[in-house]
Amino acid sequence: MRRVFDRDPRWIAQAPFQRRHWRALAGIIRTFDQPAEALRRYLSNSGSYPWRPQLHTPIGPVSPLLVTRHDLLTVNEVFCRRDYGRGPYDTVVDIGANIGLASLYFLTRSPSTRVWAFEPDPANVAQLRANLAGFEDRYDLTEAAVVADDSASVRFTFDGRYGHLAATHEPGADVPAVNIATVLRAIAEEVGRIDLVKIDTEGSENPLAAAIPENLDIRQIVHEDELGHVHWKGPVRSRNPR
Repeated sequence: MRRVFDRDPRWIAQAPFQRRHWRALAGIIRTFDQPAEALRRYLSNSGSYPWRPQLHTPIGPVSPLLVTRHDLLTVNEVFCRRDYGRGPYDTVVDIGANIGLASLYFLTRSPSTRVWAFEPDPANVAQLRANLAGFEDRYDLTEAAVVADDSASVRFTFDGRYGHLAATHEPGADVPAVNIATVLRAIAEEVGRIDLVKIDTEGSENPLAAAIPENLDIRQIVHEDELGHVHWKGPVRSRNPR
């Protein structure tokens, strides 16, 4: 089937009947300093990159650098469609932080938010640090893949927004790995309750979510499945509900 603007025509035909797209449209108008340009780029998959749009947030404007059109998709999902909720959250764990756009969203919901970000791709890490400039005192970054087992390293396929744990016979390189239960326990010991655990690892979300200990004080877990559908779970356990 011939694609239109690099999209499946069936997606285009169904879009007007899905509420999430109308929510995203309202979010584009609310969020971007130049909403018409953002909408044009999003609908047509066109425009030159890198591009640095200005975004309105509760704590003031921010201007992340979007390296490819795929980064605009992420901004749409996170800032405009609000796939990770409205917030604000006091403590967030961002697993699969990529170039820092979701972390930036969480940090700009409130001046008191703290984020623990995990990202194994060095190229993404460099861009993450640039996009989170000025927030260094409110986020901690671990340059490692988060896994469900106790591996010290894993094979990882570097693919920008779509980087993922390498499958058998798939090209990749070894990167450090940390166990999800271990890191969440350490964060919980430091801060008490974790408001949100966000997981976006392009394929390993389900086993990671399943490996989260039940006895931790986590209000919400959000992750995507292999079809890109967003799933919420929580509270895992709330000893001190608000």
